[in-house]
Amino acid sequence: MQMALMILQRLSVRGGGNFKISPSLHSLFSRPPPSRLLSGASANLVDDDLLSQHSPPPLVKPLIPTILQPRVVVYDGVCHLCHRGVKWVIAADKHRKIKFCCLQSKVAEPYMRLCGLDREDVLRRFLFIEGPGLYHQGSSAALRLLSYLPLPYSALSILLIIPTPLRDAIYDYVAKRRYDWFGKEEDCLVLKETEMLERFIDRDELLDQNQSDL
Repeated sequence: MQMALMILQRLSVRGGGNFKISPSLHSLFSRPPPSRLLSGASANLVDDDLLSQHSPPPLVKPLIPTILQPRVVVYDGVCHLCHRGVKWVIAADKHRKIKFCCLQSKVAEPYMRLCGLDREDVLRRFLFIEGPGLYHQGSSAALRLLSYLPLPYSALSILLIIPTPLRDAIYDYVAKRRYDWFGKEEDCLVLKETEMLERFIDRDELLDQNQSDL
């Protein structure tokens, strides 16, 4: 603005003073530049914009997977006793409500992670995921599982009235000795009875593993 005013004044001199600058035009060019400082709400908006440009993006928490299936049993797939129990449940579960997953498969990992458990926890006590935010282990898992089976098996779930420490003491006693009493295998036992795999959520992984071992 000041530069433009000086040019106009020089033109006026060179033109013999015929070129005059009106007071309004003079005030326009000589007016001080508007302040860059804003007050009130406008200043807050500018500050917010500047902060949003330089602040790091907010951290996004990972979402809990929503594709996990309900009523899933995660168990020790190499244990003979556990395998017999799974076979019995499959035979009794005429409405096919219960699904299974070997602890040794990668498919089991998000289910354990959702429950805050690791492999050692599930090796000690098998896991039954009943639904979102609802899981059980040990004797409670076995009895909650039975509640989904037809009568007369579902009636056994009444044993839940027995105090959990007493039930789990019996469960833990057998679980710690299951390999010595019933034996174990190197691979998941269900691979020897592939007709059962249709009830397993990790069947594709197990079949791929079986093919690679051949």
